[in-house]
Amino acid sequence: MKRFAALIVALLVAAPAFAADKLPLSAISTYLNGLTTAQANFVQYNDDGSRSTGTLWIHRPGRMRFEYDPPNSAVVIAGGNAVLVHDPKSNQPPETYPLKRTPLSVILARRVDLGRAGMVVGYGHDGTHTVVRAQDPENPDYGFIDLKFAANPVRLDRWTIQDSSGARTTVVLGKMATGMKLGASLFSTQGGGGRPNR
Repeated sequence: MKRFAALIVALLVAAPAFAADKLPLSAISTYLNGLTTAQANFVQYNDDGSRSTGTLWIHRPGRMRFEYDPPNSAVVIAGGNAVLVHDPKSNQPPETYPLKRTPLSVILARRVDLGRAGMVVGYGHDGTHTVVRAQDPENPDYGFIDLKFAANPVRLDRWTIQDSSGARTTVVLGKMATGMKLGASLFSTQGGGGRPNR
């Protein structure tokens, strides 16, 4: 009984420290707004159970590029208010969607404000990360994005997107480098999303 009581006391003492691990939404907004350029390797887990790897570039506001490693070799580019998906193995032309219709628009916005009414529909801590579920409050049917952030320092670690069809895709980021100069050609949606020289 004494051991049980000691465990309860220990949990009660530890509870405030655990709660403090949840990052304030204001701190996350500040972090995202300060993220201008970034590059990281990633692992993507797809809704069908498959797995892909590649490199990600971010140039806020509004631009992002995924280059998938062989044998996939697909490219996904957000730029010019559009998202282009190009699969060179397919005989189909590249597909283009309005960026505002995807949950990625939440983190690529010129000014991220997670305190905006209706944007955050979930906010918690999973034991290792602060988890923020965000959506476009004007178009919730476009889907949502679950963003996971590590603390000390604040760092975007992964996200899961559920699109309008209900399909889920998770992207886990490797070590992220920031502050580099990125050429505009990386994010061009003209010319079919080919791989520019860097």
